[in-house]
Amino acid sequence: MRRRVEFDSSGVTLSGALETPESSVRCYALFAHCFTCGKDVAAASRIARALTREGIAVLRFDFTGLGNSDGDFANTNFSSNLQDLLAASDFLRREFEAPSLLIGHSLGGSAVLAMAALVPEVKAVATIGAPYRAEHVIHNFAASLDDIRERGEAQVTLAGRSFTIRKQFIDDLERYEADGIGKLRKALLVMHSPVDDTVNLSEAEKIYVAARHPKSFVSLDDADHLLSRKADSEYVATTIASWASRYLPAPTPSVAAPLATGHVLVEEKNHRFTQHVHSDSHYWLADEPRSVGGDNAGPDPYEHLLAALGACTAMTLRMYADHKSLPLENVKVELKHSRDYHKDCEGCDEQPARIEIIDRVVSLTGDLTEAQRDRLLQIADRCPVHRTLHSELQIQTTSLEN
Repeated sequence: MRRRVEFDSSGVTLSGALETPESSVRCYALFAHCFTCGKDVAAASRIARALTREGIAVLRFDFTGLGNSDGDFANTNFSSNLQDLLAASDFLRREFEAPSLLIGHSLGGSAVLAMAALVPEVKAVATIGAPYRAEHVIHNFAASLDDIRERGEAQVTLAGRSFTIRKQFIDDLERYEADGIGKLRKALLVMHSPVDDTVNLSEAEKIYVAARHPKSFVSLDDADHLLSRKADSEYVATTIASWASRYLPAPTPSVAAPLATGHVLVEEKNHRFTQHVHSDSHYWLADEPRSVGGDNAGPDPYEHLLAALGACTAMTLRMYADHKSLPLENVKVELKHSRDYHKDCEGCDEQPARIEIIDRVVSLTGDLTEAQRDRLLQIADRCPVHRTLHSELQIQTTSLEN
């Protein structure tokens, strides 16, 4: 599942895409794209989707001034890229869970190597076609280097697009050494193609030699630098997932036996408020908002209750309208739960009683007569969940020792 996200980095709004698996999330990964690329470059999209099949959620985003992110690319540099990555890590930590895995492609690989030590939760780092030193990227616009140094900036064409490169960008790249690789203290996977004509294979050798164990190298055979072939991206993703499994949290145990239709299993995820919720064919999370100590990773219990009533109401109205051939184009149900004091109850003077209230607003779109609308509202009160809530409901609780 893909969802659009936004977060702040030094006052600039960055645009990202969070890919999550359909089942439980094993861990979160942060992907850094190549120089002047974006989060939607084919390799990034394919790798993210492939990793979700292994239970790994992946956040990829546009660096400042690129893609859908705000800011001016001409004012960015390698340092601002690192700040963007740290902001993305903070966003994951705040909204979901800090990244356990960093993946960097080309200059993005240099960036994750440079910032990994600043994210203590990271257990593993993978680079794809990455240069040993960030300044290696200068060769992309070497023909304009004299103009940039003399005039302060120049327009360069990269991958068919025009960019303004300023002297501060060059100066910033040159000040970054690669000595942090030897102090990484994270598991490292170096992936590189021997026929990469953008970043030579010798750069991977430098990274590998500088790094300490545990470290691994995987040749990408005849892949190009951008992994433009789908098969190459798929191979990279499955290799990363397999390699990282040694260092990442173990997958959440699946339900011991398939659930019967109509059964729901709820189990703690973090031993606070976040809950795994399984049905016979679906999985999702339940949680509480941060204001009461939760992580807001899913709807709270009352939101689940309202959703059940709202969904059942809309489904029942649709079934009735189709059966009666009514011109009902769309159904929208908005619900709110509240508690109020019952003013007319017996004994309220001695002990005020509160009653539970669910406000349900049904919007019906279509060329319906008033009589048809009135009838549909009557049918709304007959939806199965509505009738269950109004029935004399008994909840039987038993204990099962494990």
